[in-house]
Amino acid sequence: MSATELSWSKSSHSGTQGDDCVEVAVTAQSVHVRDSKDVSRAALAVGREGWDRFVRYAADC
Repeated sequence: MSATELSWSKSSHSGTQGDDCVEVAVTAQSVHVRDSKDVSRAALAVGREGWDRFVRYAADC
């Protein structure tokens, strides 16, 4: 699946003034992450299990 075929979203905490942030797109197998300032660059794809571990870790920090 190409980056243009994914449904991208960013956090509601990102603000409305073009703040630096990342966007994510979730599929059944993976979570894709990209820089919202330059969407032409490659996105990072992470397995769902790895993403879940990352989110749990970040929440504990």
